[in-house]
Amino acid sequence: MEKQDFYCNDLVHYSRFITREVAIGAVSLGGTNPIRIQSMTTTDTMDTAGTVAQCIRIIESGCDYVRITAPSLNEAKNLDQIKKQLRKSGFDTPLIADIHFTPNAAEMAARIVEKVRINPGNYVDKKKFESIVYDDSSYQYELERIRKKFIPLVKVCKEYGTALRVGANHGSLSDRIMSRYGDTPLGMVESALEFIRICEEENFYQIVISMKASNPKVMVQAYRLLVNKMLASQMNYPLHLGVTEAGEGEDGRIKSAVGIGSLLEDGLGDTIRVSLTEDPEFEAPVAKTLVNRYNKRGYNINDMSPTAFSFITDPLKSYYSPFNYEKQPSKEVVTIGGSHVPRIIADLSQRLVQNPSALFALGYRYSVPNDKWNILDMAADYIFTGDQIIPFEIPGALGVIINSEVWEQNAEKERHYPLFTASTFVASSKLHPALNFIHTDISNLSTELIQKTTSLNNVVYIVDTDSEHGMAEQRALFIKLIGSGSKVPVIFKRNYVNLEPEALQLYASTDLGSLLLDGFGDGIWISAEGCTTLANLNSTGFGILQATRTRISKTEYISCPSCGRTLFNLQEVTAKIRHRTQHLKGVKIGIMGCIVNGPGEMADADYGYVGAGVGKITLYKGKEVVKKNIPSEEAVEALVNLIKAYGDWIDEPVNQ
Repeated sequence: MEKQDFYCNDLVHYSRFITREVAIGAVSLGGTNPIRIQSMTTTDTMDTAGTVAQCIRIIESGCDYVRITAPSLNEAKNLDQIKKQLRKSGFDTPLIADIHFTPNAAEMAARIVEKVRINPGNYVDKKKFESIVYDDSSYQYELERIRKKFIPLVKVCKEYGTALRVGANHGSLSDRIMSRYGDTPLGMVESALEFIRICEEENFYQIVISMKASNPKVMVQAYRLLVNKMLASQMNYPLHLGVTEAGEGEDGRIKSAVGIGSLLEDGLGDTIRVSLTEDPEFEAPVAKTLVNRYNKRGYNINDMSPTAFSFITDPLKSYYSPFNYEKQPSKEVVTIGGSHVPRIIADLSQRLVQNPSALFALGYRYSVPNDKWNILDMAADYIFTGDQIIPFEIPGALGVIINSEVWEQNAEKERHYPLFTASTFVASSKLHPALNFIHTDISNLSTELIQKTTSLNNVVYIVDTDSEHGMAEQRALFIKLIGSGSKVPVIFKRNYVNLEPEALQLYASTDLGSLLLDGFGDGIWISAEGCTTLANLNSTGFGILQATRTRISKTEYISCPSCGRTLFNLQEVTAKIRHRTQHLKGVKIGIMGCIVNGPGEMADADYGYVGAGVGKITLYKGKEVVKKNIPSEEAVEALVNLIKAYGDWIDEPVNQ
């Protein structure tokens, strides 16, 4: 790759990107240290006993660091008592202070804890969502203003040996950055680098950087661009990875895995936090499942033949841009490729498919009284049945894939399509007139196969891998197709055996989400043996498409994980809002505990529910305040009414 494309060591083999080692107390990160895990307390920081107790639960769940909010000077001072109580209890885990608007709190905290996190978007600037025109001199004046406010903290950190995280967030970019760079990954990167350059001018290098967003697509692009810009400036600071406001349950885990996992796959990341709207001790086990794959890989594995990727000789920009999302074009073949959303293939080949109930877990409901199928929003598009022929009438939206040898004897069967191996397809003289699937991988994607399929309008590749670093192998194969000029649609298939359900969910989200974020592929196929239920597999597939913003099938909740600033019970309120609104397909609702995680942090949410004070809620449409200081007991209903007022409400369908 040319330097202008560079953001990782190797596109097609796993290789850990080695950064500067930064000491955080006695637990260093970066360099060749393991990928560190952290979480954040949700207690009131002035509640010393409660915060200490929660810190202990977080540490015992597997965290290397604990972050605590310090919204004002009083909370910053109380960090000293919290630290003393923890040390007295036998815990020496480094503490991190989380600071937003209060430089004096940051300077106090830096004298007490091992690391301070600041957000450059609101450490000095105040956000009013104003567009400001700057020339170079006026912009330089603003930078000098920032420098004067920021240098005192840098000096304290140098004096006390305190590390500093410069944590840019997509939703809280300053008006100054927004006016100059827009609401972009580049704006996030420049926001952080402005502060980094000031640190370097003061000869301070104990720095960690983060680029968080609630949208994994934006988050991944920002981190890649950050590495690219750092290398151009001879920087190598360690990276803290996280998808902010990921949410709860399955959605929060999938979204986090898509964003964090995509970067870990490329060897990026030195510490991570999985931000869930749940008790913080539930975050570490998820994070550990994600990072353990890479700690086991070591720093460089070579489980694929380098000659298989010798075709990647041109600059990466000749194939695609890792810094800008663009769906790679493909032909339209029945309902796959072209302008269609990515498709879901469900594997029923190891299950007996004898009656309609076999499809219930895949989003299809057969109504006996009405003699018709009801199709849910998350209904699989195709099923693979191997050698089985479906003995009942299938839903009109469903296609069935069967092995080519069986199909040849049942070619007249409606919406049944053959699956060929690469070799049998090349030798075959009989094809389905509309749709044929070809199972292939990096080893048998021959020039002959590409040439035979390039001119056809009725074929789709099923791209498989059993490689340890399979994402890179499938990416390499796709780049080969781009280079050959092929527009044949591609379904990415991954196989998992005997994994715990959550591990399967996280691995699949990482492996497949990474490719979709690059604009690759036209569908996914998750094959799992001894891992989880068919319903969970189906839900995971649709969750991956939702998290990558490639196919929206449900309401999206941008929900912060809570902290000491939160002004209401986030888990309880999120559950109430989800109960009322989960049928609003495509609507994005931000649920924020306080104004710090308010209109900015909601980024691209359609509606916002934000804590404005004790027992008070403010509602937003986009980033605009619509109703202020609503009593919390009335706020959920007020949110529903707001959605209705703007025409985005539909009545919940009645199950038949």
